[in-house]
Amino acid sequence: MTLRPFRSALYIPGSKARALDKARSLPADAILFDLEDAVAPDEKTNARGLLTESLAQGGYGSRYRIVRINGLDTPWGAADVAAVAGADCDAVLLPKVATPAQIGALAALIPGKPVWAMIESPQGVLAAAAIAAHPALEGMVMGTNDLAKDMNLRKAPRREPLLHALQASVLAARAFDRIILDGVYNAFKDSAGLAEECEQGRDMGFDGKSLIHPDQIAAANAAFAPTEAETDLARRQIAAFDAAVAAGQGVAVLDGRIVENLHIVTARATLAKAAAIAALQTGEF
Repeated sequence: MTLRPFRSALYIPGSKARALDKARSLPADAILFDLEDAVAPDEKTNARGLLTESLAQGGYGSRYRIVRINGLDTPWGAADVAAVAGADCDAVLLPKVATPAQIGALAALIPGKPVWAMIESPQGVLAAAAIAAHPALEGMVMGTNDLAKDMNLRKAPRREPLLHALQASVLAARAFDRIILDGVYNAFKDSAGLAEECEQGRDMGFDGKSLIHPDQIAAANAAFAPTEAETDLARRQIAAFDAAVAAGQGVAVLDGRIVENLHIVTARATLAKAAAIAALQTGEF
């Protein structure tokens, strides 16, 4: 698993010059530059040109730059691919992925650039493991709005009708060491609800959350970062285990709990993530 933090990934419409400029100063770990849903059909061409120009100008610092293109089966997909193939971005996000063949098709058109997949349909969820297994894939983003629509779901507390689909997608990502981002939270003025959903996503194993408004960044960054208590525990677990090993023992006891090697793997990952976040914040990434 990459150490680069992906706590927050903010969608920015490729057609909005002011938003593209503002993204240069926002504390998001990643920017999802959107040429698809956020751009009306009659704005697609202009958005494509504006986005590639903005990327060429740079100024996005350590933020990971992902461009969501239109599907290859749409009237705009081919032109999007031609534009992003030479654009100064880090990865390309393909919407409505249902098969690994779609990943391969895009990868062949953008050599050298990682592919990300939107998982936003029943077909995508059912094929999530095969999609995650494709060697060109780097990450996955849940499209929970489209998924809920296609599944004919009703809104329910803590996303109960979506839990199976969410967890199946996380399992697929973890099985093949891919990044995976949770879906958006639509009520961007509901700070309490956002915080709760971020915590739920973190508890489920997501690396971060896709966002629709800059005001959501702080909540995601907080939820998907190790807390001071977690980093303190990790350090103490490592120290206790190292002391036990030095004494010829295979396990340690800390705060009345057994500490084994598997706990040390998690503890080291926690400290590495905290260090990566610190490096990102100081521009050292």
